[in-house]
Amino acid sequence: MFKKLFYFVLLFATLLSASEINWAKDYQSGIKDAIEQNKPVLFVFSNHACKYCIMLDTTTFKNLKVIEALNRDFISIISYTDEKDYTPEELWRPGTPTIWFLFSNGEPIFEPLMGAVDAENFLNALAIVKEEFDNTKNTEK
Repeated sequence: MFKKLFYFVLLFATLLSASEINWAKDYQSGIKDAIEQNKPVLFVFSNHACKYCIMLDTTTFKNLKVIEALNRDFISIISYTDEKDYTPEELWRPGTPTIWFLFSNGEPIFEPLMGAVDAENFLNALAIVKEEFDNTKNTEK
């Protein structure tokens, strides 16, 4: 009985943790992880009171396919303007949400996406970024 309960709790905890994006603690530790794991970075410049930031958080960033893709292929970092989180000056934009895709070293891969993006389009963007990152990585060898 105890063994079954233990496995049930373990399974539930695993499913629960798989339903959230693994956000880095902060920008610096996220970039360090990206370099160590050789992964591209999703960097989101956000604000808790921003209507479109809330929309992005409650729709796209709750989509299981988006969560799976980000946790598998990217290092994800979020910076909140209202918490005065660190944001590199070159990534600061006057509007939120601002969605950047970066190389492991923090250099932008493309110009940022501005505003809320639905899950389908976000997944398409992730695929494009991953392909560009992999192609660039392979040509550097």
